[in-house]
Order: sequence, then C-alpha cells, then structure tokens
Amino acid sequence: MNFPDQDIFDGYEPPASTDGSYRGNIKQMQATQTHLQNKFNQELDKVKGRLKAGKVKVGLVVSKNTIQLQASLPIRPGDADRLGTGYRQYKISLNIPANLDGLKTAEEEAQELGKLIARKTFEWNDKYLGKGRISESIRTIGDVLETFENEYFKTHKLTEKSKHTFSYYLDYLKRYVGCETLLTQESIELAIEKLDNQHAKQSAVKTLKVLRNTLKLTTFNLDNIKIKKPQPQIRDIPSDEDVVTFFQNFSNYAQTRKGTIKKDLINTWKLWQWVYGMLATYGLRPRELFVNPDINWWLSADNTDNTWKVDKDTKTGYREALPLYPDWVELFDLKNAEYLELLKNQTDGRNNFTDINTIRVNCSSWFRRVNIPFTPYDLRHAWAIRAHIMGIPIKAAADNLGHSVEIHTEIYQKWFSLDNRKKVIKMAIDRQEDIEFLKEENLRLKAEIELLKSQLIRYQLEHLTN
Repeated sequence: MNFPDQDIFDGYEPPASTDGSYRGNIKQMQATQTHLQNKFNQELDKVKGRLKAGKVKVGLVVSKNTIQLQASLPIRPGDADRLGTGYRQYKISLNIPANLDGLKTAEEEAQELGKLIARKTFEWNDKYLGKGRISESIRTIGDVLETFENEYFKTHKLTEKSKHTFSYYLDYLKRYVGCETLLTQESIELAIEKLDNQHAKQSAVKTLKVLRNTLKLTTFNLDNIKIKKPQPQIRDIPSDEDVVTFFQNFSNYAQTRKGTIKKDLINTWKLWQWVYGMLATYGLRPRELFVNPDINWWLSADNTDNTWKVDKDTKTGYREALPLYPDWVELFDLKNAEYLELLKNQTDGRNNFTDINTIRVNCSSWFRRVNIPFTPYDLRHAWAIRAHIMGIPIKAAADNLGHSVEIHTEIYQKWFSLDNRKKVIKMAIDRQEDIEFLKEENLRLKAEIELLKSQLIRYQLEHLTN
C-alpha cells in the first residue's frame, strides 16, 4: 500500500472503538470527523488570511461540502442589472471539494480569479458559467482501487486497525464485486444479485457504500438494494470439559506425526498449544496475543493476579485481562519459559498488520491440523458463556473481553446451547432450593432461640425464689 501524507493526523490518536460494535465505530468516526473538520477550519482561516493580506478581492465560502469562490463580478449574461452598477456579488462553484486538498485548489483558483478582476479582464466563460464540466466516465472497480486507498487514508489516521479495516474492503471488492465490474447501477446490482450468501451480500454492500462515499461517486446508489439479515452460523461452542480434553490434541499430534519435519520446527506445536490455553483461559482475540506481547509483565513476580496486558495497538485498545479459572494458568502451563520464548521468536519485529494477520491465520490452521472441532474464536465465546453461567456481572465480563455490554449479551444469547440452558436452570433451581432450606433453617433457629429465651427466664425466676 502507498499511503498518502498523514500530517493532518499529527498529535491525534483515534479513540478505541471499545468493541468494534456499531456504536463504538460511530464514536470513533465522529471523533475523527471532528478532528478533520477542526483542521479544515484552521486551514480555511489561514487561506482567507493570505487572500486578504494579498488584497485578493475573492472570498471563499463553504456550501454543501464544496468550496465556492465569492466576488463582485460583471453582470452575468442574462442577469438583470437591478442597481445599474454593472456589477453584482456572485458565488462561483467549480466543484471543489471541502477538504484540505480542495483548499489548495480553491486558493489557486481565487488567486487566478483575483488577477482577472484586478486587470479588469474577467469574462464569463464556460469555466465560470459551469458549462465546461466533462461528464463522469464509466470506470470499473479495478480502475478506482488505487484512488480509493489514497482518498480513504486522507480521512483515516494510519493505524494497524485502519489498515486492517481497509484490507477487508479491498478483499470484499475483489472477491464479491469483482475488479471488472462497471461502476454503473446495472452492473453493481447484477454483481450483488449473483452472490448466494447473505454474509457476502452484506459485506459487499457495506464496502460499496464506503467506496461511493469516499470517492463521491454518482453513477450508482445502493438505496434500493435489500439484504436479508444473515442467519447465524451453527457453532459448536466447547464446554469446559471439551476445552481441557482437546488441549491434549497438540501433544498427541506431536507424538504421532511423521518424522520428516524440519528440526527447527519440531517444537512449534508447543507455541500453538500455549495459544490455545491462553485463548481458553482469558477469552482473548487471537491477535491480542501477538501484537507486542508484554512477556516481561506476564512472567513478573508482581503479576500476582495473572493478568495479560493487551497492547494499545489492538482492536479495542489497552486492557488487562483476568482469568475466569485461575487454576487453568497452571493446568495449561501458561508461564512455561520455553513456550514464551517461542512466542517471542514468532512476534519479534513483526507488528504490522500483514505480519500479525499471517500469524493469526497460522493459529486457525493449527487448530485444524490437530483436529480441534472448533475455532480459536469459539474459545472466546465459551469464555463469555462461562462468565454468564458463573454469575459474573455482565459489565465486568464485557470489560474483561474488551467489548460492550451489548455485544457481550448478544454473544452468550446467540451461542447459548441447550446443555448450558439446562445447567443454568438447574443452578437456579438449586439456588432456590438452598434459599428455601435457609428460610426453613432460619425459622427453626428462631423457634429454638425463643425456646431458649423462655427457658432462661424460667431458670432466672426459679433462681430468684430460691
């Protein structure tokens, strides 16, 4: 990727989206837009100041996302000269976008128009009458990908997350829409119609909206394209017993694999077994283990709560994650120095999006290689469900996972199995029975206390009479 100049974002840190949810992303987008608008306003004031200092008799006006030139000009052909001066205030639209690049163009155009006014050589030609615009040529998706990338990063700070997001946009455009697809209503609708997967359609439409808004395209719109809500995929969320049992698959694989493996790769399985244990114990996103892992803190004697520090450059920013079952840290040998050295070797110097994504894909590949019947992310879902069953407050569990209460609730409701429902209902019944037992026990103890009180009074009376 060839990224544009990012000077506009100097000193600006976009807020973490908190969870990647709609609300979180909107919050981040609004913060970025506010930053860009403030920068634009500052630069606009500077340009106006330069024009005024240069005694250029042309002003700049922002209207409907464009920058217009404003000046006192000779009466336009066809207009009435009501004041009889031969001049009138006009706003001239040259279709200049209201952004920082547009400001440079607007200043140049204002200088040019100012010279014509000063020399009294201004004429209403096609340019200033707005008749000289060439209609937008029909291009393909492939034709605009480079421009899309360049324009996108003019309004998004270059971070691992923004590169991550944009890589998905490129992938969806190429895979679901197609580079040869024309940017016309008919071609776009046909490309989406051909997709038989609702998830694919949803991803394609979402990305096309970003493309259209970023490049200000007018040759197609997506208002009439209706997408059904995708049906959730069936997932086999592992039980706690499954998690512990399938942990052994890595060592079993190492014992039964062919002996032709390269010497320097013999112990690779240990890293991925460690990753499995960490995902199960902490409910992390796989990427959160590989982005600048703080191994020193993890092994520190001060880390008495066994927290894993998630790096600030991950999806939802910095946090410290706690284990639900602290004994799993020991059970899965998660502080084994050999495993952590393997992690260090895997991640040192590899902190850009592409490198981390390669490691993440490797993680999923190893799950399949050792015949684990669920995905790395299913261990995260299992953590969320486990927290719910244990009665951990939703806010505490959501914060530990690095997402919102809304997302957290959606996860455990979506993947809550029949067995888990049975377990929770049984626990509730058992608790109710315990409560009833305690109520009865309380009444019995109260009765015994009253009996003992009466016996004490009787004893005291007998003692006084004697």
